Amino acid sequence: MEQAQLFARMKSAVLEGEIGLAADLALNALEMGLSPLTCIEEGYVPGINEVGRLFEAGEMFLPELVAAAEVMKAALAVLEPELLRRQVSRATMGKVVIGTMFNDIHDIGKDMVASMLTASGFDVVNLGVNVPCAAFIDKVRELQPEILGLSALLTTTMPEQKTVIEALQREGLRGTVKVIVGGAPVNRQWADSIGADGFAENAIEAVKVAKRLVGK
Repeated sequence: MEQAQLFARMKSAVLEGEIGLAADLALNALEMGLSPLTCIEEGYVPGINEVGRLFEAGEMFLPELVAAAEVMKAALAVLEPELLRRQVSRATMGKVVIGTMFNDIHDIGKDMVASMLTASGFDVVNLGVNVPCAAFIDKVRELQPEILGLSALLTTTMPEQKTVIEALQREGLRGTVKVIVGGAPVNRQWADSIGADGFAENAIEAVKVAKRLVGK
């Protein structure tokens, strides 16, 4: 298979949600001696970018978006270890720490955002669900991320987003990190009222907001 044809099939695998095929194509590429970084940037990333365009145009929907993110995860699971072995690093958009608020165990939306950010070139640290305020603060202090993502899927856990932002302020960390909030009950008015830097209704918008906040 020619290189251009392989990259076209990688893009198609993302668009069609073919997880197994995406991983197989990544393995084939490595067997051919192709650069794993080139495969990511010229094969899979164009696919995820096209998925984002189609989603915004209303031509793709949430199930396809979820499938595309899983395809990217499968491909990266094959290619990133080879990048490490070769001591080659992907150019990163920035580091993101993300998690679901304390007393909230919903993770589908948050994991989708994490996957799409990773696919778009961000270095993502996913803290999981039911994350206490102190854990967010400790990770911001330890990792010094450009962005902190706070997900609340319940109206009762929305105030935890405000609690974390206030804690960042008290600890002298607020100026070091941009905060994006999201989740089903969250809206722009709430985000503005608690002093968040950004708000996103879905994973595609979250990537756009994150890129804007880091100046990309």
